[in-house]
Amino acid sequence: MNALTRLERLDDLVPEFFRRIMQPSMLNMEPLSEIRVDIDEREKDYLVRAEIPGAEKDDIRVEIDGNRLSISAEVKKDYEQKDKGDKEGRVLLRETYRGAVSRSVTLAHDIDETQTKAKLENGVLTLTLPKREGERHRVVSIE
Repeated sequence: MNALTRLERLDDLVPEFFRRIMQPSMLNMEPLSEIRVDIDEREKDYLVRAEIPGAEKDDIRVEIDGNRLSISAEVKKDYEQKDKGDKEGRVLLRETYRGAVSRSVTLAHDIDETQTKAKLENGVLTLTLPKREGERHRVVSIE
């Protein structure tokens, strides 16, 4: 193999090397590891904001069991970069990922699931979780 052939083969490897080491976060895409939540406790309820970008209303499931909140979703996120030199734009790069994400938290009070409200807007799920009236707490006497 002559030096020119070796150089051409090296030229072909360089773009492939960089493509393999690029992470989704380098393309302004975050990995789908979990749902990020903010939880505020107020006097009578909890306010939960959960970031679920790429999920549609029908793809999200919210479950309440006593004081445990579980959120799960099917997420679809697409990224596409086109060649700007062509008027029609041929696709040079398309990064798509889809998958399931979930998050569970345990709160200090039981939740009144009958009064819970949920709203999805711009990839943020907002939940209002009223605290259950009357504590289900009792002291057990030992015989």
